Amino acid sequence: MSTTGATADPLAALGSLPGVADSVESVRKSVDRVYGHRVMRRRSNEITSEAALRGARGSAALSGADWALEEVRRRSDFGVDDEARVVGAALRLTAEAGQLLSIWRQSPLRVLARLHLVAAASDGHEVGRPRQAGEDVHEPLVELPLPGAAEVSGRLEGLSELIIAGSSAPALVTAAVVQGELLALRPFVSHNGLVARAAARIVLVGSGLDPKSVCPAEVGHAELGRAAYLAALDGYVSGTPEGMAAWIAHCGSAIELGARESTAVCEALQRGAA
Repeated sequence: MSTTGATADPLAALGSLPGVADSVESVRKSVDRVYGHRVMRRRSNEITSEAALRGARGSAALSGADWALEEVRRRSDFGVDDEARVVGAALRLTAEAGQLLSIWRQSPLRVLARLHLVAAASDGHEVGRPRQAGEDVHEPLVELPLPGAAEVSGRLEGLSELIIAGSSAPALVTAAVVQGELLALRPFVSHNGLVARAAARIVLVGSGLDPKSVCPAEVGHAELGRAAYLAALDGYVSGTPEGMAAWIAHCGSAIELGARESTAVCEALQRGAA
């Protein structure tokens, strides 16, 4: 996303794209429905914990480790193979994201570095910093052209400036741009998809749209499918108004599906079946 132009608030400008306002309103209604459920008033911590587990499972599925929820729930060893490491990284990021809310608005690049460090769980010299010229990126499921290190650095700085400056844009728009930009840039040598989705989660929680983190968009993205996710991302990367609007709408649909998932959890708890 270009951060230059006539408007001082490019994120807010995206909110005026055709169809985006409808997506924002639809997301708000879905989120309000969860928060208005009677179970949320008594057992919100349980809903948050279950949403975290399901969100981590969804994010891992989008990164190639599509495990059943019960498999994620019962496993304790996440270092035995590549898929297990992806699931473990997603779980760690879900736990870590909630600790970084207060830092995000002041230093988003510091948060992104921390997220990559947590995901990689390694002390390698390439961990916790943007990739440098000549370094390879392991992100096999995203096959878009890879921006060079200099472009990555400039666009990350631009994204950071937007976050720090603040915006009147709806949380959906900001979260979609953060996720789309990180997926397009793939600024780290690995785990970019997991980090991008964790950063979007921080935006949604920190903005007040989903303060208890009970509407896991990752669940919705996984339900909509990896092919649809990547097709919508193509729209973001195109930079066209239609493509950007389609990506934002896709992210909105994912949040709505995440909200529906937690509503179902509330209903199950209410029936005493969970």
